[in-house]
Amino acid sequence: MKNIFVLGADAFNLAQMRELPGAQDYRFHELFTHADVKAGPAIPVQKLHDGALEQLHAFEGSIDAIVGYWDFPVSTLLPLLCRTFGLPSPSFEATLKCEHKFWSRLEQQQVIPDFIPPFCAVDPFADNPRSQITLDYPFWIKPVKAASSHLAFRVDGDSSLEHALKRIRASIYRFAEPFNYLLDFAELPASVASVDGHHCIAEGVISRGRQCTLEGYVYQGEVQVYGAVDSIRQGRHRSSFARYQYPSRIPRRVQQRMHAITDRFLTHIGFDNGPFNIEFYWDNQCDRLWLLEINTRISKSHCPLFRAVDGASHHKVMLDLSLGQRPAFPHRQGTWPCAAKFMWRLYEDAMVKRIPSAAEIEAIRTRFPGTEIQLHIQPGMRLSELRDQDSYSYEIAVIFAGGQSQTELLEKYRAIQRALRLEFE
Repeated sequence: MKNIFVLGADAFNLAQMRELPGAQDYRFHELFTHADVKAGPAIPVQKLHDGALEQLHAFEGSIDAIVGYWDFPVSTLLPLLCRTFGLPSPSFEATLKCEHKFWSRLEQQQVIPDFIPPFCAVDPFADNPRSQITLDYPFWIKPVKAASSHLAFRVDGDSSLEHALKRIRASIYRFAEPFNYLLDFAELPASVASVDGHHCIAEGVISRGRQCTLEGYVYQGEVQVYGAVDSIRQGRHRSSFARYQYPSRIPRRVQQRMHAITDRFLTHIGFDNGPFNIEFYWDNQCDRLWLLEINTRISKSHCPLFRAVDGASHHKVMLDLSLGQRPAFPHRQGTWPCAAKFMWRLYEDAMVKRIPSAAEIEAIRTRFPGTEIQLHIQPGMRLSELRDQDSYSYEIAVIFAGGQSQTELLEKYRAIQRALRLEFE
C-alpha cells in the first residue's frame, strides 16, 4: 500500500483519484485542505511549509509520494517538500523558471524569442512606475506571481494604468509575501533577485486568435503531450474564461508546433519528472503562435474532461510521476466524444437571493447524466466577497458536462443554467 500525501486536498478531486484504476493500492492522506492553503488575507505559506514538514516527519509509515493539483502556493511548495524527502519531482529552480512570470519570460527569451511578446518588469510602488515600462499602450500588467488572472489588467492609457496600479498596490501582498518566503530557498540570478513578489510584469497584448492548452509531462528528460484543451474567453477584453473544451478543435499540425516549442523550453530549463500544462494563442489569421504561460501541475479543471473523453482523470499522470513511474494514460475510452467545463460568470456586483437546494441540484444531475455542478455562492452574500477572481468578472458556478458534439454541449449548458434558477438583486 502506497502512502500518498495530497497537499491542499479537497473532496471533489480526492473522489476522482479514488476512482482511478489501481487506486485500491493507494492510501491518500490530506496534507492540509484546499481551504487551509487559501486561508487568510495573505496566503499562510510559511505555516503550511512548517506544518507539512512536521506532519510528514511525524508519520510512522513510508512516505511514497507528495502530490498537488492546485496553483500557488501548492505548485510552488511541492518541489521543496519532495526535495526534503528525496521523492521524484522537478527541481525547485526549474519550477520557479515557470512560475515566476518575469523569470520565465527571461528564460523563454533565450530559446523561443519568436513566440513571446515584449515584456518588462515594473515596481508598482515606485514614484513613477510608467517610466519603467518600455511598452506602448495597450499592454497587460499583472503580478509576477498570482493565480486565476488575479490582479491582471489590460491597460489602454494613463488613466487605466493608474486604476490598475491602485488595485495592485492594495492587494498584491496576498501572493507577494508568501512568494517571497519561497524565493528565499532558491539561488536567483541577479536579473531576477531584484524582481520579487511585490513586482509586476508588463506584456504586449497577444489575445488575438484561439487559445489552447497542452497537457503533458516530462519523464526522464522526455517531453510528452497527451491532450490539448481549448480555452474559450468572453467579456471585456476577452479576459474571462467562459469554458474549457476537450478535445481541442485546433488543427493537429498547429498542436505539433506547440509541442515542439514546449519541448525546446522545458529541455532548456531542465524541467523533469513532473506534469505541466502550457497555454498558447494561435493567431489563425497569420498562422502565428504565442506562448502565454506555463504551469507546473496538471490542471484540476481538465480532470473531469479527460475522464469523460479518455476514460480516466489525468490525476493518474500526476500520481504515476510522483511514484517515479512512466505514466500510462488511456485515449478516447470515455463515455463522450467531447466535454467541457463551463464557468458561469456575472460582470457586475450583486446580492445573491436564491440558489437551488441540494435535492434540486441532484435532480438536475439525474436529468443530465455525467454532469457535475459546483456553486460558489450562498444566499445573502455579495459577489464582491468571492476570493481570487479575475479583474473583470465574478465566477458564480462551475458546470462540467459531456456531449456528442459542441452543439449538444452548449445546449445542455443553457438548459442547466435555466434549471438552476439562480436569483440576484
